[in-house]
Amino acid sequence: MHPGAWWLWALALGTAATRTTNPLLLALLITVSGYVVAVRRPHTPWARSYGAFVKLAAAVLLLRLAFAVVLGSPIPGTHTLFTLPEVPLPDWAQGIRLGGRVTAEGLTFALYDALRLAALLICVGAANALASPSRLLKSLPGALYELGVAVVVALTFAPNLIADVRRLRAARRLRGRPDKGVRGLVQVGLPVLEGALERSVSLAAAMDARGYGRTAEVPPAVRRTTAALTLGGLLGVCAGTYGLLTAAGGSYGLPVLLAGLASALAGLRLGGRRTLRTRYRPDPWDARAWLVSASGAAVAALLILAGSLDPGALRPGVVPLEPPTLPLWPAAAVLLGLLPAFVTPAPEAARDPRKEPTT
Repeated sequence: MHPGAWWLWALALGTAATRTTNPLLLALLITVSGYVVAVRRPHTPWARSYGAFVKLAAAVLLLRLAFAVVLGSPIPGTHTLFTLPEVPLPDWAQGIRLGGRVTAEGLTFALYDALRLAALLICVGAANALASPSRLLKSLPGALYELGVAVVVALTFAPNLIADVRRLRAARRLRGRPDKGVRGLVQVGLPVLEGALERSVSLAAAMDARGYGRTAEVPPAVRRTTAALTLGGLLGVCAGTYGLLTAAGGSYGLPVLLAGLASALAGLRLGGRRTLRTRYRPDPWDARAWLVSASGAAVAALLILAGSLDPGALRPGVVPLEPPTLPLWPAAAVLLGLLPAFVTPAPEAARDPRKEPTT
């Protein structure tokens, strides 16, 4: 499976999550991404990072609710849950309060807002668990290779760190030593830091041996044309996106966006001439990759359409406080995100190193 298709699918689900604050739809998006990860996640160390993203999303949710309790909420409310002692602040800190009245409306608004961010983080975690970072780097165009290396190294840092922590904690448990608490954290953290430094040195040596950073000579006219096409394309993409988001720019937004994309792609293609690379067994973009990316794009497009047709269903109000309802056809649109669980191949079973091959 092409790794770019997984990232397009996950980012499209994240885009859909940003278009709604309905907790039922957000919970459905989280369930859809979690189910696909559960049935299609490969048996590799970097695929275990999904649990860390889920824990990060839960921490963000709790932190947002704590801020709403301590710092208050701009949402007025009449249903008071409890009242904290309020700390007086100086005049220059007007508009900020510590403590005071905590209302059900304010907590509900904070919960909806935090759940949207948590769903976005979980969708990004799904992409990290499903797409191989090395294969994704291999699929990038030559002009983005150096930037892609930096991004892939950053993305693989968390999965490798989690794998090292699990390995060291398991080793300490087998030796009868504590692996929890402050003492266990200190004694596990130093070997993890040492392993990260050794891995960075090995990575630098491998990159230097493979000629990383070496570029080919191109004529000055080609360099200037590449810079003009790339910069003009990015400006066109920004102007086209702004036009699509505003009511006044609906007539010129899409043509400017398409022209900007075409110019940026042409600049990237010309820029790839400076980087001499070969691909060994490139990943094909087949029909299954189109289906996976199209399913995520359909979810995002239908949620955007639903937000324009019925904004109240996707953004339930909290004043007055009412229970959220599940809109039917947006919920059915979210279920389209389950398509990768049925059209992609199942991951290979993990090999048991203790078993010897039979003859």
